[in-house]
Amino acid sequence: MTDLNTLKYTEEHEWLSISDGVATIGITDYAADKLGDVVFVELPAVGTELTAGAIVGEIESTKSVGELYAPMVGTVTEINDAVVDDPSLVNAEPFEGGWLIKISIADGAADALLDRDAYVALTEG
Repeated sequence: MTDLNTLKYTEEHEWLSISDGVATIGITDYAADKLGDVVFVELPAVGTELTAGAIVGEIESTKSVGELYAPMVGTVTEINDAVVDDPSLVNAEPFEGGWLIKISIADGAADALLDRDAYVALTEG
């Protein structure tokens, strides 16, 4: 089980787990709950160069369509094919099997992101 206190978060309700210059990115349980049942996920191709803040994918649910934003500059190194094949993983396991992409990042790139307390304050405010 992922320790939610070790993750970084964005104001767009994405989480990041960072290890050895690679960020694994998904959407939070809060975002998954607000979206409702996820039925379609579109992700960028491996090798895609990401610009911070740019739209890089789409998450479609029974309620709405949401965008996936690049939280920082990086290059897509892996996508979660399991989520593309079974989008319900985003709802069922948002912090585990429901991750979306992995990107290579520069040291310190995540320093400006939110910690767990700041993210909780954002969702409660």
